[in-house]
Formats: sequence, C-alpha cells, structure tokens
Amino acid sequence: MRLSRAAIGQLPEGIAEPGYNPTAHGVGIVHMGIGAFHRCHMAVYTDEVMADTGGDWRILGVSLRSPKVRDQLEAQDGLYTVIVRGANGDHAKLISSVAGVLWAPNDPQRVLEAMSAASTKIISLTVTEKGYCLDPATGSLNSAHPDIQHDFVNLGAPKSAIGYLVAALARRRNSGSGPVTILCCDNLSSNGKVVEGLVLEFTRQIDPDLAEWIGENVAFPSTMVDRIVPAVEVEQVQAFSEEYGIEDAAVLQTEPFSQWVIEDCFAAGRPPWETAGATLVEDVAPFEDAKLRMLNGAHSALAYIGYLSGYEYVHVAMRDEKIRKVVDYLMRMEAAKSLSPTEGFDLDTYRLDLQRRFDNPSLRHRTYQIAMDGSQKIPQRFLGTVRAQLTNGGSISACCFGIAAWMRYISGRSEQGNDYIVQDPLAERLAAVAREHGHDPVALTAKLLGFSEVFATDLPQNPDFVNEVTHWVTSISREGVQHALAEFVRDVCET
Repeated sequence: MRLSRAAIGQLPEGIAEPGYNPTAHGVGIVHMGIGAFHRCHMAVYTDEVMADTGGDWRILGVSLRSPKVRDQLEAQDGLYTVIVRGANGDHAKLISSVAGVLWAPNDPQRVLEAMSAASTKIISLTVTEKGYCLDPATGSLNSAHPDIQHDFVNLGAPKSAIGYLVAALARRRNSGSGPVTILCCDNLSSNGKVVEGLVLEFTRQIDPDLAEWIGENVAFPSTMVDRIVPAVEVEQVQAFSEEYGIEDAAVLQTEPFSQWVIEDCFAAGRPPWETAGATLVEDVAPFEDAKLRMLNGAHSALAYIGYLSGYEYVHVAMRDEKIRKVVDYLMRMEAAKSLSPTEGFDLDTYRLDLQRRFDNPSLRHRTYQIAMDGSQKIPQRFLGTVRAQLTNGGSISACCFGIAAWMRYISGRSEQGNDYIVQDPLAERLAAVAREHGHDPVALTAKLLGFSEVFATDLPQNPDFVNEVTHWVTSISREGVQHALAEFVRDVCET
C-alpha cells in the first residue's frame, strides 16, 4: 500500500497516526527549502501543535532547486513517516502538517502567490548557509552572485531565496495582504538579523519605499535549531517498506533529541510551538553561540578528521580515542571557554549530551554528508571561537586542527589515493589551489587563508592563528591524519 490520505486509519501497527484531520486545517506557513531537516524539525513541532490546539498552520513547502521532494510528497498527499532512532528502540510517526510542495523553477508565480497570500502569516526558510547568497566573512549580500544579479532585473521570476522574499513582500505591500514574519531556521549566527539585513540591502537597491514598508510590517525573529537528521538511502526506504508493509518514498530518520529556541517577535501571529517543546525567549544568542561553536564546530571537525581517517560514519569515528579526545578538547577547552555563562545552561552537561548524541549508532550519519559546504560553515562554526580565544589568550589548537583537516580534505583525494567529489560553492577555486600548492603545505595554507570570504582579513594577519593552522596542515599533509592526531593528543591534550 502506498502512503496517502486514504491510508489514514489503516496504517500498520507501530506507526502513530496524526491526532487531527489534516484537510480541516488551512495553510498559514510557506516554507522555503523543504529538505529532510525541516520535515524532522519544524514540521514535527507544527504537527504536534495542530493535534493539540488546532489552527490553520499547515505548511506549503517550496523547493528552490530539485523537484525530488515535490515528486515524493505529491504522490503521498504530503504525508511522510519520521522514524526516531534511539538507544531504547525506534518510534515511527506519520506527519501530516505539510499540505504540499511547489518546485519554484517550474512555477515561480504560484510560489509568489502563496507567499503573498493574506492567509500566509509566516514565511520560513531552511536553505542552508549558501542559499542566502551572502559573503560569509562579512554577512552582507553578495551582489555579484549570479542569482542575485538575475533577480535585480528579473524579480518577477526570481531564482534566489532573497529574491523570492523581496518579490513576495512587494506583492504583499501592493495587495494589502498585511504583515508577515520571515523565520530563518538555518545555522547562521543571529540568523533573523542576517536575513533582515540581506532583504533590506537587496530592496534598497531597487525600491527604497518598499524597504521602509518592510521595516514597519515584517518581523525577522532569530532562531536556534538542533536535531541530527541523516540522509536516508534507498536501502533504508526498502527496509521500512519490508518492516511495515507500506511504501513511503519520503520516510525520514532522526534522533530523539530536538531543540528549537525562538525569539518571540512575530508580526502576524504564530502557532503555540511552546506547547510542543519549543523555547520562546527574548534573546536567542547564548543558545545559538553554544550550538554553533560546541555542536556544529565539533561536528565539522569530526567530519573532516573522520573522513580523512577512513571512517564513513560519525559514531564509528567517535570510537577512535584520538578523535574523541580532539572533539572533547574542542568542546571543553575552546568552544565552551569562548562562551559567556548563561543562567540555567550548564555547558559541561551540554558537552556530554552532545558526545552521547554523536555516539548514537542508530543514525548512521555520514562524515561525507557533514563535510559538504565547508567554506560556508567554517566562519560560523570555528572562527567565532577562534577570535574569542585569541582575545582571551586561550587555546585555538583544536579549531585549527579542524580547519587544517578541511584544507587537506578539499584536495579531493584520500590518503589511500582514492578520488572523491568536494561539494562546496567554492569547489573549483579550492581544487585549483590544491592542485597548484598541495605539495607545499605552507604555501597551501597561505593561499587558502587568503580566501577573504572565508577567513575575512583579520585572522590571516594574526601570527598565532596562521602558525597554528600551518603547523597542523603540515603535520597532516606530510605524516597523515592519524599521525597528526597522535601528535595532537600528546602535545595538546596531555600537556
């Protein structure tokens, strides 16, 4: 049996059904970037809210790049199963908060109509760091980005997420659709303020009056999101079908842990997400900084070091005691030390919880998946810690080891001589540097630190940072990552 609305009420035992009739609720949210993370996070919170309190808060998804999710969910009436995999077993639940999915390149006008409808109170986004067309070093709009250049002159059929937001807000102003909230759920520091700045920077170049209207009618709350959601492979889809006797092409898996911290600043109402476990606060920053530096920074370091060491999955890499010590040191002695104390938030407990999550063998989270888009992630995940620690006179060794592992990773060739594809917006430029300077670790480090969109201009001028990164790039390149790890444990962790 293929999953569909007709299957509700007769699902196999073991799949929890929705506690409400989805067709009785209207759409109040348009979400851009409806990938696996959103469907295991915000869509789940919203599903639980509608089961508890009702409301017209169903989600219309928008895919900006690939029609894959549209094709999967269209045949299933927007329904899909989320399997929570934990130490105490699995729990499967049918999620029905997604009303449908539009593929933006196929019909941009329908997308803009939905975003500008009076019934749409929230436009949310998970388009990844690279989806905002920003300069990651400065946080400002990359006006030279081809999609932004296109949207400046073709706003009626935009390509970028920022272009869609501006075009939809212009329609809302012109039609009197009313205020709206733009809710960013991506791993960007101060993400609400960043998106507001990008939208206004774009808008001021084409319509200063619209920028003024946005300032008066649109809210941009910041958020912090956290849940590990690995990619699902064909074999896992088939295994689900065999176990439960139902075909679900969009089935997802995730961990039991889920966190959502939201700045309570909305322009046109919101679902009571706090009833489903979200935390509504005045200031997201302390939670956000801890997550970006301790979880995301350690996750990226683990991905590059683990992949170079030949470990396919996160939980397997964590079994390597040398890698585990680097991860612990980064969290405990660098990321945590860079943070300001927050009442009621125990960073030591948080660190141990994170490591337990990395240890979860049920998720099978690939290091290669986490390693993608490093040039976009490094400024968010490592460099805030580095700058704070340089100011405070603290250690930066583990962060620099993680950055050095990335610099070795972008070569696209393993220590065993196997080639792999580096998925990164700067992949071609990075590959060119690796080809020219890969034989000379010192020159390679200098050239990569010259990427100002990643490292800005301050850190490449700091001799402590440059020397530390150069040292670890040299050690990894000449002796191999496992030898460098042993050196790190001996000279850093055990001193």
